[in-house]
Amino acid sequence: MATFYVQNFGCRATQADGAAIERQFEERGLERASGASNAEVVVLNTCTVTASADRDARAAIRRVHRENPQARIVVTGCYAQRSPEEIAGLAGVTQVIGNSHKHQLAEIAVAAVAEESKPGNGDGGPPPRFVPIGALTAAWDRSRRPIFISDIFAHTELLAAPVFDSANERTRPNLKVQDGCDNRCAFCVIPFVRGHSRSLRLEEVLREVNALVAAGFREVVISGINLGRWGRDLEPGLRRQGSNGSGQVSDLGQRPTRDDRRLAFLVRSVLDYSSLEKLRISSVEPMDWSDELIALMANSPRIAKHAHVPMQSGSDAVLRRMRRKYRPWHYRQKIETIRAVMPTAAIGADVMVGFPGETDSEFEETRRMVEELPFTYLHIFTYSARPGTPAAASSDQVPQRVTRNRNRVLRELAAGKKLAFMRSFVGDTLDAITLAGSSHATTGEGERFTEALTDNYLSLRLEGHWEPNRWMRARIGAIHDGNLVGTVG
Repeated sequence: MATFYVQNFGCRATQADGAAIERQFEERGLERASGASNAEVVVLNTCTVTASADRDARAAIRRVHRENPQARIVVTGCYAQRSPEEIAGLAGVTQVIGNSHKHQLAEIAVAAVAEESKPGNGDGGPPPRFVPIGALTAAWDRSRRPIFISDIFAHTELLAAPVFDSANERTRPNLKVQDGCDNRCAFCVIPFVRGHSRSLRLEEVLREVNALVAAGFREVVISGINLGRWGRDLEPGLRRQGSNGSGQVSDLGQRPTRDDRRLAFLVRSVLDYSSLEKLRISSVEPMDWSDELIALMANSPRIAKHAHVPMQSGSDAVLRRMRRKYRPWHYRQKIETIRAVMPTAAIGADVMVGFPGETDSEFEETRRMVEELPFTYLHIFTYSARPGTPAAASSDQVPQRVTRNRNRVLRELAAGKKLAFMRSFVGDTLDAITLAGSSHATTGEGERFTEALTDNYLSLRLEGHWEPNRWMRARIGAIHDGNLVGTVG
């Protein structure tokens, strides 16, 4: 049996894509290898959000080719979509399959393997051309490696992920329900490598959630490239779909509402038509945190108290240059509303430093907003020029030494806020889900613990050995190495 291995880079959406790719291979009879070094087909599912992401992908290609020179290296994902010729020129790369054809990746790769294994194809001649079903077009670079790519904006496919096999290794499967983005932020290349915003239909979301519940999973994370835009591309007048109790989806025939193309409608439907114990919502843009969505999260014990709200900058001028669709006062209002109704919720944000033209005073506006708002963690990024984006053409790039210092300032501030948030729970009890494969010694004295994640997104070391995928009530006794430490009870 042929073997494959998928290595993912980047965001949750990419991880979800990778899980769907794994399912494609398994449906075609291939077996998942334990690592890239012993697989016959290695898929590198890339990210391109920063220059360092591109470098990581190139380093991985070189490493796989060095350690497993006989492997067929298939490169896909956002970097592959953005710069296929560059990747195809790297030693060891067999195929480059962009996001535009990711939904047929295994079909393309497996057919190519079968074609090359035919008698007469190992004589050193040019590699055979393969034209996959669906009128795919293959371009050929100078090194004769096939490139499968087309206009991403012409594609409507969405890879639904990840269920069953790809999720069995974890306790918190991630289900991507939206892909693409219709925003045009000045720094972001993602719309050009993932295409228009498109949504997984409600009935398909519920089918996947109910299948995960039936398989025993207790928490599901829903994610997307621009999750808050779920449903906007779907036909108006959706009919609610639900489960008949056996995991099968049935049409409940309810009258549609005018809000049936909004994220809050999706969340409410998951609660109404599945028995999922905990739903976690990943990153949602500020303008999509509606009052209804906030109220749903605050009032339902089945929704994790965890809000990730990208900020990018606290400066009005910088946000305008970024072409972001909200102002600092609007962002502040959203965060303060979330904290007011959910005093113990995790609140995180993405913050960018060094956007072209960012002055000391503009950075100070960001620093001050971070200091004043009740964040519990931050993802801090240094601006990285992406080819083809408006910001990359700016002549007013911020020096690296300045961006490095600004990054450090925010990281130290974020670390202090996270620690203060964690300390506030010592002596209290929190709900937490135990994670897979997580029993280890905590100290030299040989104490045992089980890794867990609290409802409000804090790492927890739960004393004793507990089976994974269980919700527990934990009494928090201390903080150790950046983790809460607790006991059951």
